[in-house]
Amino acid sequence: MSAFAKGKRAFGFCDRTGFRYPLKDLVYEIDNGVPNGLRVGKDVVDPDHPQNHLDRARTDDPQSLDDPRPDTTIESLFGWTPVGNSANYLQALTGRVGVIV
Repeated sequence: MSAFAKGKRAFGFCDRTGFRYPLKDLVYEIDNGVPNGLRVGKDVVDPDHPQNHLDRARTDDPQSLDDPRPDTTIESLFGWTPVGNSANYLQALTGRVGVIV
């Protein structure tokens, strides 16, 4: 014999909205994987978001090389004359269309 009544016609109130629900339609709200004690209606419950589960998933980003160095042989860089960059590969003239490569 059970210690509790069946509660077929019992109702309860949502802790979030205050609306009246059948008691079987109230569910526990979950925060960070743990029930926080609030009973809310099935239509207003927020699922526990994966971002709340910090330090439970591997988030490291392994690289293929230890301390890799950038490639310095790329020649697709260009500079502007007013900046004073010595790597001027592209210049444009104002007033006339002219490109010096």
